[in-house]
Amino acid sequence: MNSSQIKHFNYIFTGTGLSALMTVYKMILSGKFIDKSILLLDQDVKKTNDRTWCFWVQEETIWNSIISKKWDSALFANEDFKRDLELKPYQYNQIRGIDFYNFVFETISKESNITFLNEKVTDINELETHVFVGTEENRYTGDYLFNSVYTKGLVQSQAKYPVLQQHFVGWFVKTEDEVFNPEQATFMDFSVEQRGNTRFMYVLPISKTEVLVEYTLFSESLLPKEEYEKEIQLYLEKLGAAKFEIIEKEQGSIPMTCYPFWKKNTKRVLNIGTAGGWTKASTGFTFRNSDKKSSQLVEFLQKENFKMASFHKKSRFWFYDLLLLDILYRHNELGSPIFSSLFKKGNPALVFKFLDEETSLMEDLQVIVKCPKTPFLKALFRVLFK
Repeated sequence: MNSSQIKHFNYIFTGTGLSALMTVYKMILSGKFIDKSILLLDQDVKKTNDRTWCFWVQEETIWNSIISKKWDSALFANEDFKRDLELKPYQYNQIRGIDFYNFVFETISKESNITFLNEKVTDINELETHVFVGTEENRYTGDYLFNSVYTKGLVQSQAKYPVLQQHFVGWFVKTEDEVFNPEQATFMDFSVEQRGNTRFMYVLPISKTEVLVEYTLFSESLLPKEEYEKEIQLYLEKLGAAKFEIIEKEQGSIPMTCYPFWKKNTKRVLNIGTAGGWTKASTGFTFRNSDKKSSQLVEFLQKENFKMASFHKKSRFWFYDLLLLDILYRHNELGSPIFSSLFKKGNPALVFKFLDEETSLMEDLQVIVKCPKTPFLKALFRVLFK
């Protein structure tokens, strides 16, 4: 294929996960990119309900029309105590993957300057004046490229920054009996056996007979699938759901690391999403962080003479996350006592505000002072003198 046949775009997105779709959707809403050609490349057509995103928020968002369920109350539990968390002024919201994809793609399909192609990217090569992208079928060039394809090897091959996984299997089930309280989500239930790890149940009840139950770990290694499923089965029985039907299953593994992905950003290539460090390192939460970062990115691209490499800004929250991950990497069994210390006596709204990275330094201290001192002081010492 000669160069005259290679199609050129102003912006190319490799991977169309949450971060890419949020960014493109907001580019459309802004009305500032009508004269720019945009290409989206992904080997997945995004036609399945492959995940569930949840986030807490005070105000209405642009995603309100696709929120499938809201909760004003949450439960936190471990083997010793349970606490009902009043979330106000926050609400905990759920969005199903398929609803998000359909919502964004419906908007994208009306834009003549945006092309989505179901192709697998095989090659990205940055040149002085453009970026070259190869797929199994075609070749493209772009002025700028936004990459959200996560390269596992990049992070696994280094030892400076600990890497854990937020890994889970979830069952969406329908029970014969009315078992659940649809007004309350279970944020974390650590009463399950920890087995030397950080393990908890995450429960999102849709009605008295319908629920999504996820067995979740923050640890280094994944388990055999049957181990997750056995724990979900036991937990449902414990809740009183003797007879149920599995409607849907989901599973995932999200990297939790403070690895500085942004150092890989260059003149023409910006890593976004998990590949750009947009996932909240200490919790694996993705939706809220990506929502904020994508808005910042769309504003950033409207500046004259923007420099891609300068997009990322490191904050003190990155450092807090680094300390927690250092502890959980070395002592994975400490997850339950650490999270329990935050939620046992702390103000839930303040904890959520802290996890959203919106607290003042004074508010940070109110949260941090609740944490067990010794492991954090040891981690601080290790990180400072690394």
